[in-house]
Order: sequence, then C-alpha cells, then structure tokens
Amino acid sequence: MPNIAEETARYGRSRAAAKTQYALLLTGFSPVAIETAAEHVRALKAAAALMNKENRSPAETSLLKLLAVLIEDYEQKRYALEDASPLEALKELMRARDMQPKDLWPVFGSKGITSEVLNGKRGISKEIARRLGETFHVSPTVFISLQPTEPPVSARGRNQCR
Repeated sequence: MPNIAEETARYGRSRAAAKTQYALLLTGFSPVAIETAAEHVRALKAAAALMNKENRSPAETSLLKLLAVLIEDYEQKRYALEDASPLEALKELMRARDMQPKDLWPVFGSKGITSEVLNGKRGISKEIARRLGETFHVSPTVFISLQPTEPPVSARGRNQCR
C-alpha cells in the first residue's frame, strides 16, 4: 500500500498536510478491530460514506482500505460458512428460490428419483449435478460429494474376506 504522504504529495499537497489529514480522519473514526454487530454497522456506514464521496482524497482512500480490511476480517469470522453437503446445498438453493420438489421433476427425470435424492436415499449423479448447475446457475461441483460414501447395507457383506 502506498505511503499516504507520498500519494498526497503527488496531488500537490505537502506530506505534512497529508499526514495531518489522515491523522484527523483516524481520530474522527478511531478504527479498531471489529468485535460487535454495532461496531460492524458503524464501520459499514463509514465505508459507504467514503465510497459514495466523489472526490476522495488519498487520506480518505487509505481510511477506506483500512475499513475494508477490518470489515472483511469481522465478516469472515462472524459469517464463516461451513462446507455444505450436496443435499444441503440443493435444499438451500430450493428454499432461496421458493421451489418445491415438483419443480425439479424435469431435472431429475421423475418424481420418484427427486424424492429419493431429497430424502437422502440416493446420491446425485454427475449428469444430474450438471443439470442442477444449469438450473440454479452454479457450478455442478456444488452437487458432487467429495467424501466417500458408505455402501448400502445390502452390499456391505458381499465382498468381505472371511
């Protein structure tokens, strides 16, 4: 990140003036690590005000960058998403779009297969993952499990050495 004093000097202002402006901005906002929802809202409002400003000074741009780092850090800690299973992802995408199982019958090819997948009795094939990806405008990999699945109960005992 460029030095704020050097950046301001390029615009015809003195380094001392740049440092003073940045110090005043920091004093006015007092940025600290965001730990509460109230601090998060305060930082978002300050960042929005700076983003909407037409002729931001280099000092204001530096403060905006600092706020972005603080906001991103808080949001990654607070709203970290866990990896969802393909079925969880499918159900969440359906919920977000207010879809019912019958809306996916054309994708799965039948009511029965749709029901089996949504009830966790059947996995999602690569071809169905591709169709779901097209339907929901997401990568098909969202619907493909990387975890090895346990074989059905009926197949467990067949290939075991005795």
